[in-house]
This record gives sequence, C-alpha cells and structure tokens, in this order.
Amino acid sequence: MSEKITYAEAGVDIEAGDRAVELMKESVSATLNSKVVEAAGGFAGLIDISDLSGIRPNGQPITHPVLSTSTDGCGTKVAIAQAIDKHDTVGQDLVGMVVDDIAVTGAKPLMMTDYIATGKVYPERIADIVRGVAEGCKLADTALVGGETAEHPGLLKEDEYDVAGAATGIIDYEDLLGPDRVNSGDTLIAISSSGLHSNGFSLVRKVFSSAGWDYSKIVPELGSGVQGGSNNLSENPTLGEALLVPTRIYSKCCLDMAKIGLGEAVNTFSHVTGGGIASNLARVLPQGVVGVVDKSTWEIPNVFKMVSELGQVPLDDLEKTLNLGIGMIAVVDKKYANDCISLCKKFNFNAWTCGSVLAQSDFENQYSGYDQNRLVSGTKGVSGGSAILI
Repeated sequence: MSEKITYAEAGVDIEAGDRAVELMKESVSATLNSKVVEAAGGFAGLIDISDLSGIRPNGQPITHPVLSTSTDGCGTKVAIAQAIDKHDTVGQDLVGMVVDDIAVTGAKPLMMTDYIATGKVYPERIADIVRGVAEGCKLADTALVGGETAEHPGLLKEDEYDVAGAATGIIDYEDLLGPDRVNSGDTLIAISSSGLHSNGFSLVRKVFSSAGWDYSKIVPELGSGVQGGSNNLSENPTLGEALLVPTRIYSKCCLDMAKIGLGEAVNTFSHVTGGGIASNLARVLPQGVVGVVDKSTWEIPNVFKMVSELGQVPLDDLEKTLNLGIGMIAVVDKKYANDCISLCKKFNFNAWTCGSVLAQSDFENQYSGYDQNRLVSGTKGVSGGSAILI
C-alpha cells in the first residue's frame, strides 16, 4: 500500500486531547488540597496520608489503617446527556456512585481518578464532563488526582462516550461500619434522593421512548417547587433536564453522622443503587434479621410515578430497579435517631425514620401474613440478612 496513513487519519487527534487537558486544568486544580503530592509526569496520583490523625470519631489517631476502594460508572444516563448535548452533570453522577459506596464502610474518600472513552475528542465536551467530576469531588471533599481520556474511533461513534471512575478512602479498622455492628431494634433512617440518580436508565429511557416523549418536552410536574422536583431545575424544565439531575453526594453527611455519640450512633449505611431499596439494604444486614421499610413514611416523587404510569411498569419491577426517592439508608441505634435526622437537615437533605431492624422471629410474628415473595435476601452475592418493603 503506497498511501501513508497517519494517526489522525485513523481517527485519533492527539492535539485535541491535549487541548481538552488544558481546558479541564482549572476545575481539576480546584479539588486539590495540601495532601496531594506532585507525581512525575502526571502518570499517577499521589496523596500523603502521614498526618491523618483525628480521623476517628473519638478523635484518636488511626492505629490500624484500612484502605477502602470503589469503582463504577453512571450507566446509560450518558445517552441522555449526549442526546441533549448537556455534559456538565454526569461527572457528578460518577463521583456519587463511587464515593457514596465508600461512605457505606465509614471510610473517608481521599482521592479519585476518572476515565472517559469517546469516539472523538471534542475538547470542550470533555472539559464539561470533567468539570462535573470536579464539582462532585468538591462536594465530597475528595481530590481528583488523575484521569484518562481515550479516543476510540470505529468502536464508538463520534458523539458517543462512556465514563468510569475509582476512588480510594481510609478508615481505622476499629471504626469500620458493617453488618457485625447491626442489632435487632435498630432504626432505619432514609435520606432522600435527588431523583433517579444513576440507576435504571435503560428502563427509564425505554419508557419515555415508547411513550413518544422527546427530551425537549416541557414537564412542569418535575419542576422546582413541585413535590419530587429539584431546586436545581426551573419551574418548567424539559424532560432531558429533569432526568439529568445529578446523583446526590452523601459522603460528608455520612461521615459526620458516623461521629455522633463518639461513633456509637451509626452501625452501617446502605447506598441505594441498582437493585432498589430492599436489595441494597439486605446486603448490609447480618443473617437472622429483617430490615422492614415502611412505604407509608414517604411519598414517592413524581419522576418515579411518571415512569411507573407511562410504562405500566409492574410494582415489583419498579421496586427492584429504582431508588423511589431514597438514596441512602442509615442503620442507627434508635437512641440517636433524632440526632442523625437533625444532622441531615444541616446538609439540606430531607431525612426521616422509615422502618426498623427486627429479629427474624419477631418479624414473622408481627407480619404473619406477609408475602414471602417480597422478602429480599442474598443479593449481589452477599449472604446476609433480609429486607422487605411493606
């Protein structure tokens, strides 16, 4: 073959990638703190953990440090961002999905990295995505210490991209939250979601597509001031804008809650992601107990009702897919329940008592006529307790 082929002609534009890095520098720098160590050539992110004394709820220095890590993406929600050409919020979704998983253990997220794969690098678009990641990292008090943008022509279309990320946190072994701390009689505290967060969008997109709804459709039912709406939206948002409300980031609130009562208040958290409320709650409970969530304690926000009604989605399927308005559940010692709820209000999160943890025998006595098919256990490969929505 006599014709010369360059990398650019193959579809990869190195100069565009460098331009994207320049555009995102300012937003990334805003997440860095005094613990970040400069790494040679930017090949890796470094953070100094030598003086993280006082991180324990009782104020004592860490003696048995444990690292906690999580990795995730934000699913097919990115398809909506691409459809309406709005890319500055999915980065916050990405951060929420990983740092809030870390917060479940009680660990403080220290640093995060991101990865963006795209068919074609449009520098301004990449910078918008990273700007959202940086905003999420600031909300979580986490340093964005690195990332990668990869151009994949022929694998992804020019306007397509996907995002993923990973975060690392730290905690003292003595302070780890988890099923071993949970007791029958504990109180379940629900912390409201900001909307759909980043799960179930294959269902959500299918429902609105089948109903013939365009993302430009005005939906005042989801606007600000309306039950189920978001303060980040106008009174008359488009469907696309409403669906892109970013995942709420709970990590700072969770970490502060874990300090209540010198660390005695919170026994564990459940981050309500894919699988819905009962599935994720069951994962953090020990065998022999049932987490009972009372659905009468809150009104399901409008966006979930809309998905249910438009798609005639069966209740079981809805409950196994979406968060229904609860993004995080704290399993707490009941004597600290009011303190925990009050703390959430300081973060402008709506929180309420949504149920309790019962011994299996007490549950069967109290709810003798329950539908056994609604009792959830053994999800995500975790052999733990059970949970049910009643």
